[in-house]
Amino acid sequence: MSGVLNFSEKMASIKAARGTQEVGHQSWNSRNLYVKSYHNDILYYTTRWDALCPYIEVTEEMLDRAPKPFIAYAMPPDSVYGVPINDFYGFVGVTTDGFWTEERRARKFKELDKQYKSFTYTESLVPGASLTVSDVMEMGSKHFSDYFIDDREIGGFIDYVRDLEVLILRMTAPNGDLVLTDVSVVLPEYNQVYGSFCQWNREYKNKSPGIYACLLASRWTAEHGYKNYNLGPVGDYGYKSLFVTEQEPIYAIGLVDPDHPLALDPTSPIHTDFRPEDVNCIYRSDSLANAIRKVSAESQPGYGVVENFEQFRRSV
Repeated sequence: MSGVLNFSEKMASIKAARGTQEVGHQSWNSRNLYVKSYHNDILYYTTRWDALCPYIEVTEEMLDRAPKPFIAYAMPPDSVYGVPINDFYGFVGVTTDGFWTEERRARKFKELDKQYKSFTYTESLVPGASLTVSDVMEMGSKHFSDYFIDDREIGGFIDYVRDLEVLILRMTAPNGDLVLTDVSVVLPEYNQVYGSFCQWNREYKNKSPGIYACLLASRWTAEHGYKNYNLGPVGDYGYKSLFVTEQEPIYAIGLVDPDHPLALDPTSPIHTDFRPEDVNCIYRSDSLANAIRKVSAESQPGYGVVENFEQFRRSV
């Protein structure tokens, strides 16, 4: 034996030395687990995968090590962790009967295609491991600035996609202007493509580039055999209603001392996102978790999609 470690062994050795652990598509240690967030100047913490990644795995050790108050969003639908919050993922059921032919939707799609007829469209599917922070910043720096996305969250995205493929769609105007760059993560295990972010040129606002990006990504999803395009949270984005055919609950964990300012502020995410009885709950209730697993098993592939979740939650 030569005594020379191969690359994977070297990386494992480095991670062990740094106390780095792996869960799901994520790697973490005590130093990079969290990102500082603020509500009305009140400091709290979220995970570094929160802004750009779907289906974030957690462990008891992660939750124990994280500084408090701590809010972890977007546990997988088939996880035992997390409680449903007051928002949903919006799914574009690209294989749903009538999706592409529904009158209002088909008319809007035709209008968008006509607006962009003379524009140049490109798409590329790249290994996430090939992307760098600089690459992602180049594609979305304005978007990240506008939405206060922390540099650590860019690193979180790079970490998350290192064993996945990333879809990059671009649209260029006849004069050479870059009109939109849309970045999505391909998730074969959930039979979906997840829309991470879209940066579009405000000078073309009258052509609705953000909406057109959703259409382009939905078409790619259908053409490549996936069941759903995931538009991300839908609560604050009315335009997504044109596409959404189903909603999936978003699960989260909110950990906070009852006397902390974040818990006492009625406008904080602890109150707007969570039901009072769900704050400081780590695990999904047994009845809800079992019901979700049943729905997940029956709807494979495409986990846990529920058309009327409030009615579903009251029934279990």
